[in-house]
Amino acid sequence: MEILDDQTVHTEEACAASASYISDALYVLGGKWKLALIFSLTESPKRFGELQRVLKGIGPKMLAKDLKELELNEFIVRKVDPENPVKVIYEATSYSQSLSKVLFELKEWGMQHREKIRQSMRKSQ
Repeated sequence: MEILDDQTVHTEEACAASASYISDALYVLGGKWKLALIFSLTESPKRFGELQRVLKGIGPKMLAKDLKELELNEFIVRKVDPENPVKVIYEATSYSQSLSKVLFELKEWGMQHREKIRQSMRKSQ
């Protein structure tokens, strides 16, 4: 496939490599909540309960699982304040900032998509 656009792939090998990179990214960031978690924590550090309130609908098991996976992949850090009672705070790492353009574009697309769906619903009524 030979397309000379700036954002398209020019050969089958390059296409396969690009698809592989996307698969790698989705393996680490896939799921309903991970990108929203990263976004929320880049805004400010939060405790577990705060994250549950911000991400309406996420269950405690899923939140704990995603937080552990994001910590393993160095997107977030878990900080424990040993005061009584113990406080656990989750914070985005500087590595999370590498996703800032992706998160911004995804947020913009999500807003546009939501509006498109609203308009479609209005037309069908």
